[in-house]
Amino acid sequence: MTGLVDRPTEPAGEQSSEPRVDFRTDPTRYRHWRLSIEAPVATLTMDVEENGGLRPGYELKLNSYDLGVDLELYDAVQRLRFEHPEVRAVVVTSGKEKVFSAGANIRMLAASPHPWKVNFCKFTNETRNGMEDASAHSGQPYLAAVNGTASGGGYELALACDRILLVDDRSSAVSLPELPLLGVLPGTGGLTRVVDKRHVRRDLADVFSTRAEGLTGAKAVHWRLVDEAVPRAKWEETVARRAAELAERSDRPAGARGIELPDLPKSRSNDEIGYRHVHARLDRGEAAVHLTVRGPEDDPPADLAGIRALGADFWSLAVIRELDDVILDLRTNELELGTWVIRTEGASERVLAYDELLAAKADDWLVREVMLYAKRTLSRLDLTSRSLFALIEPGSCFAGTLLELALAADRTFHLHGAFEDGSGAGHVAEPAAVTVGTMNLGPLPMINGLTRLQTRFLGDQAGYEKVVARAGEPLPAEEALDLGLVTFAPDDLDWEDEVRLALEERASFSPDALTGLEANYRFPGPETLETKIFGRLSAWQNWIFTRPNAAGAQGALRRFGTGQRPDYDRKRV
Repeated sequence: MTGLVDRPTEPAGEQSSEPRVDFRTDPTRYRHWRLSIEAPVATLTMDVEENGGLRPGYELKLNSYDLGVDLELYDAVQRLRFEHPEVRAVVVTSGKEKVFSAGANIRMLAASPHPWKVNFCKFTNETRNGMEDASAHSGQPYLAAVNGTASGGGYELALACDRILLVDDRSSAVSLPELPLLGVLPGTGGLTRVVDKRHVRRDLADVFSTRAEGLTGAKAVHWRLVDEAVPRAKWEETVARRAAELAERSDRPAGARGIELPDLPKSRSNDEIGYRHVHARLDRGEAAVHLTVRGPEDDPPADLAGIRALGADFWSLAVIRELDDVILDLRTNELELGTWVIRTEGASERVLAYDELLAAKADDWLVREVMLYAKRTLSRLDLTSRSLFALIEPGSCFAGTLLELALAADRTFHLHGAFEDGSGAGHVAEPAAVTVGTMNLGPLPMINGLTRLQTRFLGDQAGYEKVVARAGEPLPAEEALDLGLVTFAPDDLDWEDEVRLALEERASFSPDALTGLEANYRFPGPETLETKIFGRLSAWQNWIFTRPNAAGAQGALRRFGTGQRPDYDRKRV
């Protein structure tokens, strides 16, 4: 079943009694979306089941949504990219009469604890970014067919699309009413997309965001809030024509066959999460997760036919699917495990061989999707509010794609030499090395538009060039430390104590302060649409959601729909 799964019995006081969220689903289990395909166009119809909320206590009226609605949308976007190469444009519309979407469900937001609200907004943002990524890089542009009123997050869903058509019936409007009605901000990138993506003037954006009723028809077009206002009599014909125009510009291959994304095999207990290539050990006493990623067991296939024959079992795709799922699981269900300790196991040569195959076949649509998925999943890791430590030990395979995990870490420990007892990942006694490969030099950029290596050496071009010059070479601890690729290189005598003390120290700090700390230094360099969206979400929406003006007993979220006005503390802070 999609969404919530029962949580096994746990020791009192150690875990929330709330059931866990399972992010695995497929179209046969959707409750809120319908996916139909008439190549080259797919249609995603939002038809939210009112009584299908992920948690009890609210009804999803007027196509309002919660996390359960969004995780189905995320799944659909992924499947369109991998399973349907014949789709060259996607239409997003509503199955409700005269309403597109009322946005995030207010009762859900008002009743949810603060971390749930912030995680919900973050996942929603990432899904919207995934739609934009599909348009920019996968040849699957999105058209919003807004056939009724779109408010708040409903309009923000439309903003994630390339073009927005609004039915011109004198009543259907687009609006961002969060400020006047709820005392918060459009939390899924609304204002950023209005001014940065649609280039709405600042003064008009100000008026629009304070007008709860929004704008309709020709005025919405004139203010650049939508691209076209279409009379209802010409609606279906115009939507079909505009979708066909988008499809004509796509580079998706004609006649290609997609690959199926089956349900991920997964084991889950209170102490472990297991997949084929990824394993997480949950140490509640240490407040940490020990996350191990395994390299490929076999050599890569020889060609594209071999990749297609393996499908979702192709290691480069399989490991990223598992990483994506474990990140979402831990981020949503394990809030008190604040430090993730990342290890790898396997042969670096095989990881690099898979990377080289991807690089050599990068023009193929499926290979492109695999690399784009890796890029998005690594960005999800960057954006996760957890401290990330990487441990490079004998038997590790921090090379190429998997080196990105170490480059994403806040601190990296690289064992100098080998363990005296000959132990290590896979009982390998040889000293560990890291290897810079093709995937570290461009294909997997962060949301700031730079690679993790470029971000690491921002302002130090000479240092960056030294690292690039050593690409392909296994670098032992002393060389990796000298080049600036790792933070510490303790020997066998100091290793256990240094790692233990670092974990204990991290667990002693304020989680809120750590979130702010990490959000501030992880994305130096150029500002982009995505860095703005997530930076503002972390810094401002995070804060606003805790304030009594929004979340207090007399706050706007609590009093919405009661007929009572919120009681605001009028001090500007």
